[in-house]
Amino acid sequence: MMKRTLFMATCIAATLWACKPSQKADSNSSSGFIRIQGPGLLDASGNKFMIKGTNLGNWLNPEGYMLKFSKTNSYRLINDMFCELVGPDFTAEFWKGFKDNYITEDDIKFIKSTGSNTIRLPFHYKLFTDEDYMGITRGQDGFSRVDTLLAWCRRAGLYVILDMHDAPGGQTGDNIDDSYGYPWLFESKTSQELYKNIWRKIADRYKNDPVILGYDLLNEPIAPYFENKDSLNKMLEPIYKIGAAAIREVDTNHIILLGGAQWDGNFKPFTDSKFDKKMMYTCHRYGGEPTKEAIQSFIDFRDSVQLPMYMGEIGHNTDEWMAAFCKTMADNNIGWTFWPYKKMDGSSFVGIVPPANWDMIVKFSEAPRSSFKEVREARPNQDSARQVMTELLDAMKFEHNKIQTGYINALGLKVDKY
Repeated sequence: MMKRTLFMATCIAATLWACKPSQKADSNSSSGFIRIQGPGLLDASGNKFMIKGTNLGNWLNPEGYMLKFSKTNSYRLINDMFCELVGPDFTAEFWKGFKDNYITEDDIKFIKSTGSNTIRLPFHYKLFTDEDYMGITRGQDGFSRVDTLLAWCRRAGLYVILDMHDAPGGQTGDNIDDSYGYPWLFESKTSQELYKNIWRKIADRYKNDPVILGYDLLNEPIAPYFENKDSLNKMLEPIYKIGAAAIREVDTNHIILLGGAQWDGNFKPFTDSKFDKKMMYTCHRYGGEPTKEAIQSFIDFRDSVQLPMYMGEIGHNTDEWMAAFCKTMADNNIGWTFWPYKKMDGSSFVGIVPPANWDMIVKFSEAPRSSFKEVREARPNQDSARQVMTELLDAMKFEHNKIQTGYINALGLKVDKY
């Protein structure tokens, strides 16, 4: 009996270890990691690997347009608006429910079922600090959220790219990085130090986890409309080197991904294209014609440095356009993750059906609220607003989402059992 008990305990312990979110490979081995070979990628078996998947946008870095807000278009503005609408305490609880419900293991299983092989995870740097963010004022849950996602993806068989979408100080200078309208990361030593330290902490935690394909250091740095963008562009590669050096202090296994300036579209600022041994580039493209000419500059740069190029974001177009662009990218050895996986209505893998009266929330978000008087005059009934927000938390669950079959099929993926 004692032997049976000991055997069962050993089996249970082994099973629990195998399912740990922080499951590690041998620290002295690169086995299982995606590898670079010239302008292409190889999987753990040495086969050609083409990235195909989606972005989990809006989950850990909320953006207004995905909830039908236009003026209220970054996390900071959305949070302030919700606090004015229903109070800070209810807003904090809402954000916790948002994180719990927006992406679950059901979503990950569905993404895998389409034939996708990769997920890009946009995250806000505040998830790894003690700053006030998404319902938590200290001891943020960033690592817990990423650990859980990695466990889901490990079971499903999906790779993950970690994308710092919102960097300290702001790297873009617009709503997409939740900044204050300027990319202060490039001029602030304090922000650069925090950026470096966060990437080092992330890399140290996940250095031996082959589920992670790589680290996308900054999303869409340096918007195109700053008069001093040329001088800012000159700082981009040095900022990348700071982040890469911090990662390499603890992690020599994972690929580092670098996006171009001006929405990940301008690669001219790069002069030292191989400063790291495991490095690739990432571009973004929205609009234009779905032809090779539209991405010729990306192809030319890729060929000149003989390192992989991957389309980290693309989408928001007709099914016909997306199908044509997928063929263009496949013909030119460029993998992709379409943006986004989930939002209200179309142009995504799945759509959130807005709850009844969601327009009440949208109307308040668009109303003048520059004074306390205007807030009071625009605010609808608080109980009704809380009810609608609670209904949204239920509506965002995968089981209530609308599968966008045409969108998925246009990417050459499939919907067969849902």
